[in-house]
Amino acid sequence: MAVILAGGEGERLSILSSVRAKPAVPFGGKYRIIDFTLSNCVNSEIDNVVVLTQYNPRSLNDHIGLGRPWDLDRNTGGVKMLQPYIARGRVAEWYRGTADAVLQNLNVMEHDPSDTIVLLAGDHIYKMDYQPFVAAHRSKRADVTIAVRRVPLSDATRMGILAMDETSRVVEWQEKPKQPKSDLASMGVYVFSKRALRRWLSEDRIDFGGNVIPAMIDGGARVFGYRFDGYWQDVGTIQSYWEANMALLEDSPELDMYDKEWLIHTRSEERAPARVGATSQVHRSLISHGCVVNGTVVNSVLSPGVRIDVGAVVRDSIVMFDSVIRSGAVVDRAILDKEVTIGPGAIIGEGTDMTIPNRQEPGRLFTGITVIGKRAIVPRGVRIGRNVKIGGDVRAADFVTRVVKSGSTVERREGRRAPAVSAMSGDREAENSRQSAGAADGMARASG
Repeated sequence: MAVILAGGEGERLSILSSVRAKPAVPFGGKYRIIDFTLSNCVNSEIDNVVVLTQYNPRSLNDHIGLGRPWDLDRNTGGVKMLQPYIARGRVAEWYRGTADAVLQNLNVMEHDPSDTIVLLAGDHIYKMDYQPFVAAHRSKRADVTIAVRRVPLSDATRMGILAMDETSRVVEWQEKPKQPKSDLASMGVYVFSKRALRRWLSEDRIDFGGNVIPAMIDGGARVFGYRFDGYWQDVGTIQSYWEANMALLEDSPELDMYDKEWLIHTRSEERAPARVGATSQVHRSLISHGCVVNGTVVNSVLSPGVRIDVGAVVRDSIVMFDSVIRSGAVVDRAILDKEVTIGPGAIIGEGTDMTIPNRQEPGRLFTGITVIGKRAIVPRGVRIGRNVKIGGDVRAADFVTRVVKSGSTVERREGRRAPAVSAMSGDREAENSRQSAGAADGMARASG
């Protein structure tokens, strides 16, 4: 049985994960982050999968559904989506950590005949065959086997760092150390013997990396490491997420999504083929189905249904499902969430100073990337700098100046209700929004 931990809030992804769980964040144009873990399961011939959700699960539930894209819609095995629940005699609460999530659902695993549990993070991008991993676990008669790989020391401070002896037994563990002793990190991917889960999970051990693994090492359990040298990325920050998408545009990307022997499956809507018009220029980009490109796209990733009008320019950016870039607009080094409209002549990512951090989220937006939330409308002619955060559902009335300086935040004004999803087209809604701004010159509130 595979158990995928998919309840993470993913705070470091800023507004991208404010309306959805991190594993449901779009990636690589047409995919979601969790698609890679699910595809690893089915490609490894594991067809018995449990997904533990928690934070904002609706998008994830809608995406996975009955599991048909992964051939997991079956009577025996298949995929099960489990949420936190109130048990008799237990105080109602969310999962307190990764181990607590598994502990609260241990009864589901107990009723399954499998003797081995593959425990997976649902928020990493990687391709891995779990069969050799499980075989190594069984050959060592291990209680737990941890997938490990070398990482840059700059990333080691946010991971579990370990040391192994000559037999690959784990002899030392540091959880998110300030001064890591090595660059060998846990991938957050484990194989547990079911009996070890029973023994080592408890109410006071809420997290695998912080509590369970150290307790097992100290208690003499058989804890082994399994070296993995294939592609793996933790896309837990805005910068790492942007870099992983941009890396797909290289001539020979490390993550080969065109490998017919290891398909990445996803829930895909029926859309027309992408159309590249006579006035368009497209260089080194991923253009998904349903896109209509009449402008210029350079070094960018476009999700299905994106529209780039004549004279618009998209550069070094990620544009998600059904967003529209109007004539003359420029989007540079930005991430646009779903159903965003950029008005004619607007500039997203203006200026050369990438170092001014966002004043509201200085630890998340500080590398020059501007992020625009779901269903936001940026009015005609607005100029937005670097490291700016534009909240979801923002409209023209939320803007009070034509220039939004680098490091600023624009959010929906207090007291204005979020617009309901309507049958109005993005064009008409944007025009109505611009007209409503009227005498205020239709422009942006830039808060610190």
